[in-house]
Amino acid sequence: MSSRIRTGSIVQDKRDRAWRFWWWDNGKRRSKVLGRFSTKADAWKAAKPLRDALETKPQPEPNVPTVSTLVEQYRKEKMPTRHDTRGGYESWLSVYILPKWGGSPITDLQARPVEMWLEAQPLAPKSKVHIRGILNALWNYAMWKQDIPMQVNPISLVTVKGASKRIRKPRSLTVEQFRLLLRYLEEPFNTLALTCVCFGLRISEALALKWADVNWLDGTLRVERGIVQQVVDDVKTDDSRKTLTICEDLLAVLKVWKQTTKFSGPEDWVFASPFQLGKLPWSYTGVKENLQRAADSAGLGHLRSHSFRHTYRTWLDSVGTPVGVQQKLMRHADIRTTMNIYGDAVTPDMREAHGKIVGLALNGTGTARKAS
Repeated sequence: MSSRIRTGSIVQDKRDRAWRFWWWDNGKRRSKVLGRFSTKADAWKAAKPLRDALETKPQPEPNVPTVSTLVEQYRKEKMPTRHDTRGGYESWLSVYILPKWGGSPITDLQARPVEMWLEAQPLAPKSKVHIRGILNALWNYAMWKQDIPMQVNPISLVTVKGASKRIRKPRSLTVEQFRLLLRYLEEPFNTLALTCVCFGLRISEALALKWADVNWLDGTLRVERGIVQQVVDDVKTDDSRKTLTICEDLLAVLKVWKQTTKFSGPEDWVFASPFQLGKLPWSYTGVKENLQRAADSAGLGHLRSHSFRHTYRTWLDSVGTPVGVQQKLMRHADIRTTMNIYGDAVTPDMREAHGKIVGLALNGTGTARKAS
């Protein structure tokens, strides 16, 4: 871009065949019609007075930061603080964004070259969307810092093909498949699987549970933290922080596990790792290995812990749970159609739906004793 700032450029408009001279002036692109010419050389000759004036005009010192400089500042001021989110940002930055764009001024990140670059990357559409989001945030940050004039963020014009389509279909287990899986799961993974599928918890939320989060008298469970790569952090969204009701049947399962485990104090982890002497819960890797071992024994193929959350949603549908209740139980931050159709969920409906899911998980009937 620096050479074009000094000399400008000429382009022929295909509509009227006229040649135009383009140049940059204080960060804005400007143009002037030169007229119709038979050759590009003639057009360049006609543009000479404009080119001379441009070259003799004092140019301001470039203040536009490079992407690498901007990233360093962004890390200090605007980078998300949640551990796993920040880790994801750092991964996309170090592996893709900085190697390609680190030495370029932020203004070089325009819609067309960025979109072409993303299309050439051997990544899933969802991954490309993550990279586009970071580039969009960097552009907004540069404008927020007043490093560049306020303008339309060009990254907002970048499209990612197939961004709304899943490459893999979410895996949900049938009641029979889940109960078969339980037969091959040893503790604490049996209780962990029940906890995930009966509440729709993310594995990071389930592993971060402490016994103090269980209210035995009221029959409730507090979800207020997550753990990723053995680093305790906040939950994924504000809506994820909830107090959930516990059906008596599931409460009984938790009581049995509490009486079995060596780590049963209020501040102990519900799924404490004996390898860490209870100081940390089981790692995601440990859960993944034990879960897959049981899935292989049950003949269920590849299985991820997040399948329990998909299973929970599928089972909520199967027992006729209204969509508004589903939205509350899934603790989704924004399901607009759900909210428009149903509105707020009431506690009795949530208790009833939870009881039905526990019934499916424990006895396959869709019925269970009511929560306390």
